[in-house]
Order: sequence, then structure tokens, then C-alpha cells
Amino acid sequence: MANVGAVISSIRNIMRQDRGISGDAQRLEQLGWMLFLKIIDDKDQELEITKDDNVSVIPERFQWRTWATDSEGITGDELLEFIDSNAEGNRGLFASLRNLSNTNNPKRASIVKEVFEGSNNYMKSGYEMRKVINKLNEIDFNNSEDKHIFGDIYESILVELRDAGNKGEYYTPRAVTQLMTQMIDPKLGEKVLDPAAGTGGFLTAAIDHIRDQYVNTVRDEHILQKSITGWEFKPVAYVLGLTNLILHEMDIPDYHYMDSLKKEYNSIGAKDRVDVILANPPFGASIADGVETNFPAIYRCKESADLFVILMLQLLKPKGRWAIVLPDGSITGGGVKARIREKLLTDCNLHTIIRLPQSTFFPATVSTNLLFFEKGSKTKDIWYYEHKLPAGQKSYSKTKPIQFHEFDPILKWWNNRKENDQAWKVNAKDLKEWDLDIKNPRSEVLEREYSSSIEIIDKLIKSQNKITDCILALKEELS
Repeated sequence: MANVGAVISSIRNIMRQDRGISGDAQRLEQLGWMLFLKIIDDKDQELEITKDDNVSVIPERFQWRTWATDSEGITGDELLEFIDSNAEGNRGLFASLRNLSNTNNPKRASIVKEVFEGSNNYMKSGYEMRKVINKLNEIDFNNSEDKHIFGDIYESILVELRDAGNKGEYYTPRAVTQLMTQMIDPKLGEKVLDPAAGTGGFLTAAIDHIRDQYVNTVRDEHILQKSITGWEFKPVAYVLGLTNLILHEMDIPDYHYMDSLKKEYNSIGAKDRVDVILANPPFGASIADGVETNFPAIYRCKESADLFVILMLQLLKPKGRWAIVLPDGSITGGGVKARIREKLLTDCNLHTIIRLPQSTFFPATVSTNLLFFEKGSKTKDIWYYEHKLPAGQKSYSKTKPIQFHEFDPILKWWNNRKENDQAWKVNAKDLKEWDLDIKNPRSEVLEREYSSSIEIIDKLIKSQNKITDCILALKEELS
């Protein structure tokens, strides 16, 4: 069994020596496609044992076991040519897999093709690349303990992607995905979708939840395999998300490299709709030119998060359930934003909003909210819950991220709701312009009390100063 943490650390150090890799984002993209090739080959070898008719969609010459497993195998310029060559009659690994087609297993072939269409080989030294390959070979993804340890290491790789200058775009803290999934409770047989799937955090949380709660037989597992879908448009996040799903035992992940916002709004019919949506749509992100014209005129805007909200509403079945992350900027504001919220609250029961501290999505410092809906009935009352930082902690950070156990009070409160210092209820009729940015009334009372106390203390200080001045003047007169 490998020391998986040490292996990944060694790979990081080796890649830093290669002049072709500039920064963490490129290193993670490089690691992404290499991991994918190794993991899919380990999976193929496992399937070849359990299924007599299993044949890998990757041509034998490019299977990891053929060219990568011999530690004394091809290296240097020969290895680089094998990876990068575009020569007619001698296509390298990238050129061949970008043009892959396989009629026996078109879905799996399509996944491999999509990975290599969106990836690049940045390494310029075939010798350093051989060192990385040899290190990856120390991990056995068919060994359950190696796989379990790697799952935790993979989480740290995704955190690194977040810290590589992407402002949290690809990564939702595991504690948050776990809470949202547990509260929505996706069940076996329900179709689950994340149309802004990033590295697959919500989908893998749903897979774990359904397996733990509802999967008891081989037939149950077959149903689960067909019920999880994700869409992602950023190539690095797509490869890492796909690899994440394969690590979670999804044989042929229903995971697509696509721009969800390019989906024609009016073309979404009953067959496209799902039971559950879990998502953290990108906010403040640029959208492709003309994308907003896919949406009804009254909802067109340039804010990606707002367009995703309208898209998700259309993708949900009647009586479907969804939980999404939205910044303060999407739950307040007039114009298009107000019209989107009006449609949301008219078509859905928005029953809960959990308000998170600004630093939850560190390094981004944006106030965010978790919204929980059920489609098919109008919103009457909205419960708010203000999640606070642990006692003595000023903010979340790289070394002190949000932890799932911090949500214990919310879990206890969820099914037995009462107003308290952190929870309050608002009637939808009392909302002005469908504005959902409602502050904790208890905090406002405390602020007023605090302000009053400060004013009283200021007055006391002024009075004390006057008394002191009078005493000093009297003393001077007497002397």
C-alpha cells in the first residue's frame, strides 16, 4: 500500500522542476488527465476480471498499462513524441484520443474524447514526466484502502484548485455539499442533476448519501448508476469532476463537457426534467455572447447565477426538490433580479434560507446563502437560519475551513422549527419587491441595544468630564 499523501506531494515537487508548467492551475490540469488515464485503466482491468466481454475503449497502444507501468519504459524526447505527436501515420496519445470513436461503447469513448479535447500536456521534459508517471504507479486504485485514502487527498487537490486564483469557482466546501444533500435527501431512483457541476462535489455527495441510505442490492446499484447527471464547461474542472465520479464507482459517468446556459430554455420538456437539483452556480462569471437570448425576454441578463436559477427551475419536475448556493447579490435587487425571484416564489415553495458567514467560500469573501425549494406550490413562509462562526474564530480560512459538525444545531432545528437568536420566520406577503435579503431581527435588536448602551456610556463620560472640570475649577478657586 502506498503512502498516497507522500506520492502526491512528490508529484507536486517534480512538476515544479518542469519549465513547461506555470503555476498551480496548469499543474492540476496536467495531473488531471494523467490521473484520469491511470484510474480508467485500473477500472478497465477490474472490469476485465468481472465481465468476460469487457474491452477497453482506449486503443491498446495508449492504455496506461502498455506504455506507463514499466518504470524503465519510454522517457525523454521519445515519451514527449509519444504524447504530443501530430504526424500523419504516427499520431500521439493526445491526437489519437481526441479523435477516438468506438461503436461498442460509444458513451465511454465519448467521455475519453471529451477529456482530451479539453486538456493539454504542459510538461516539456520527458524525464520529469517519467518520474511523475512512476510516482502515480505507486497508487493502486483497485486497492480499497489506497482508493479511500486517495479520496481524502483528492479533496485537498480540489482545494488547491480553488486556491489557484479561481475565487472558489470550482469548489464548494464538503461540509456545505453534505448539509445540502442531507436536507434534500435524494432517494434511489430519483434523477439528480448539477448543471454547474465543477469538480463533482454535489454529485459525489448525492452518490454517497443514496448508497448509505438506500442501496442494498446489485439492482439498486444499477439504478443509482443511471440516476446521476452533471454538466460542466471549464475543462480542468470537468476532468477532475469526471475522475471524481469514477473514483466514486460510477462505471460510465453521465457527466458532460458543455455550457449549460446554451441549452435552449423552451426546448426543455418532460423527458429532460429531474427530481433533484443540487448546485452552486457560478456568480459574477462571464457568459458567452448571446447566451441570454436562450431565455424568455423578461429574464434576460448578463449575471450567470441569475440565468442558472431560471434554467434550473425549468429543468425541475413538478414536486421536484432543489438546494442552491446564491450570493447576496442574487437574493436582492430590482429589475430582472426581482422578476426572477417573483417567478421562483410563485412556482416554488422556498421554505428555508441558511445565511452563511462571508468567509465560508474562502478565499472569496462574498456573503452567501443556501436556498431550499420544493417546486409546485407557492411560497407562504420562509424560515431563515443564520449560521455563525465557531466561538473565538474571526473567519474561515485555508487552515480553518467550515466543518460539518458546526451544522449540528441546524440539523436539530430542521424538523422542529422554533424562532430563536439564529432562526426567524418571514411571511412572503411581507417581502418588498420579493427581496430575500432579510437580516436577523434579533441581531438588529441587539445592535440597537448595543448602540443605545454606547450612547448612554458616551453621555456618562461627558457628564463625568464636566464634573471633573467643575471640581478642578473649584479647587483652583479655593487655592
